[in-house]
Amino acid sequence: MRIAVIGAGSMGSWLVHELAEFHQVGVYDRDSSKTMGIKNALPLGSFEDLAQFRPEFLFNAVSLRNTIEAFEAAAPFLDRDCFLVDIASIKGELPEYYQQCPFRFVSCHPMFGPRFALLNQIKNENLIIISESNEKAKKYLMSFFEKCQLNIFQYSFSEHDELMSYSLTLPFASSITFAACLTTKVVPGTTFAHHKDIARKVLEEDDFLLAEVLFNPHSIRQLEKICSKLEFLKHIIKARDYEEAEKFLARLRKNLEQQ
Repeated sequence: MRIAVIGAGSMGSWLVHELAEFHQVGVYDRDSSKTMGIKNALPLGSFEDLAQFRPEFLFNAVSLRNTIEAFEAAAPFLDRDCFLVDIASIKGELPEYYQQCPFRFVSCHPMFGPRFALLNQIKNENLIIISESNEKAKKYLMSFFEKCQLNIFQYSFSEHDELMSYSLTLPFASSITFAACLTTKVVPGTTFAHHKDIARKVLEEDDFLLAEVLFNPHSIRQLEKICSKLEFLKHIIKARDYEEAEKFLARLRKNLEQQ
């Protein structure tokens, strides 16, 4: 099978490496230096080269900001039976795009971002496939990702973005709040250092991605939950209520055990 990957960043390069074991893979990035060092893949110099390569699947691994734009740029050079594949972490306007475009699609979300995961050690990491995706393409992707020993879940577009308000907004907002409170007057301990490292990695993400995660329509509910829990913690601290503190901490430990 011929498969093209557009975007040769961390995730795009990982996809090329995994796909090239079983398929003929072409890879395009607007920074051509990124594609030259990728083994077992044909560097594509432009979107026009897709016409000659004639991919059966087109994996879109560009930044979230440019996902739809990249699909639109590639579309004139694709056969109509080519499947489009996105890996966007927030689906946003993608459902509307897929509704009006002439191509069949499969939408997925690898839940192992390169900031925190080692892409050569992803066994038992999680991946979401959007249930509205084309059934034939969905079966292929499920087979491919099962070979990578990933845990695969299916959600609709709307369910996915609602879930991401919990999976992404909650930790992102927590890390951003931590970073916002940092000062230079501190003697950090190990716990502080670990939190700072997590916050730093979160803030290394693209600004547009961070904004899209936070602007997810479901994010406000998570932020309100954070504020509510902080207000309750303030109440406990102000009252110096040891009994309530013990109950509160017990609930937190139970929450963690249930995950």
